[in-house]
Amino acid sequence: MRRPAPLPTAPGGPEQKDAVPADTADRRRRDETSGPGAVAEEAPPAAPVDPAVEEEPQPTSTRDVWRAARARRKALRAEIRRFTQRSRRRRIAWLSGIAAVVLLIGGSVAAAYSPLFAVERITVTGATTLDTAAVEAALAGQLGTPLALVDTSEVKAALLAFPLIETYALEARPPHDLTVRIVERTPVGVIRSEAGYTLVDAAGVVLATTSDQPTGQPLIDVEGGVDSSAFRSAGLVVRSLPADIRAALTGVRATTADDVTLTLSTGLTVVWGSAEESGLKALTLARTLGAHPDAASIDVTSPDVAVVG
Repeated sequence: MRRPAPLPTAPGGPEQKDAVPADTADRRRRDETSGPGAVAEEAPPAAPVDPAVEEEPQPTSTRDVWRAARARRKALRAEIRRFTQRSRRRRIAWLSGIAAVVLLIGGSVAAAYSPLFAVERITVTGATTLDTAAVEAALAGQLGTPLALVDTSEVKAALLAFPLIETYALEARPPHDLTVRIVERTPVGVIRSEAGYTLVDAAGVVLATTSDQPTGQPLIDVEGGVDSSAFRSAGLVVRSLPADIRAALTGVRATTADDVTLTLSTGLTVVWGSAEESGLKALTLARTLGAHPDAASIDVTSPDVAVVG
């Protein structure tokens, strides 16, 4: 006789053999509550929920508003900085360059007006007749003065003591040299007076007065003195002469500005006329002298045609 097959065990193993299925437990609980003498238990009613109270937000304090505004401003500033970073860098570069230039200029100006660039040596150039040592001594008051602060009015006053100086120019040579370039007046002749022989230039400035006629200087005889138009015309004529003719000149006469007459050491008389076209007249005179070395007189009043006498 065969033994019957064993009953299937619970899925949880031997330790769960007394377990009651969930549907059976539910059925038992229903029977207990619905049976005789059972007292039904009612769940307490849920408290009513006011939708208005549930949706109402919590009140916002002033501090929260201030914090939110500050955070917004901070974020806005960060965005502005991010978008303007390139322009800010470019502006900083420009400002740095301008500041460097200003500092350089300011430093240079400050140094120029400081004792670092004070005058220690004065040099006079362009003098042929003047004593350069005397001119330098007259300007000694500028020694120790910064080059940028050299007083031009004091320099002019010191140079007025030298009538031979026609023009001058100051040249600063940092760090310590001051150069004075002068142009001497060119004498055109002497005027005889009771005081002797007065050496003058084309402007009538008195250069010197001596008792004897200086060698190589022609005697000027004009109507009206050095302030007349005749003298001015004669002075321009003498200055336009070539060096060889100027060296042979012994006399100049003029009664008006249009009748200047020259006398050479050879006895030649040159009728010049006015000072107009003096350069062309000088070329005509030189060419005519080469062609007629024994001429007694030459008229170059019309420079195109010289009249030989």
